[in-house]
Amino acid sequence: MGKKKFVLRIDEDVMKAVEKWAADEFRSVNGQLEWIVTRFLQQNKRISKEDKNVKKEE
Repeated sequence: MGKKKFVLRIDEDVMKAVEKWAADEFRSVNGQLEWIVTRFLQQNKRISKEDKNVKKEE
């Protein structure tokens, strides 16, 4: 499955928090956002756990 590009407008404070979190996890900001969205989708049963290999860190 390929990756789709899109533009994201985001609040400055939210972006700073994501950048800090990404650095803490040794991920790129893009990778961190993808991880966050994937986890949220899985937790809300919008995609299955098999759709993406995301570590369960609860």
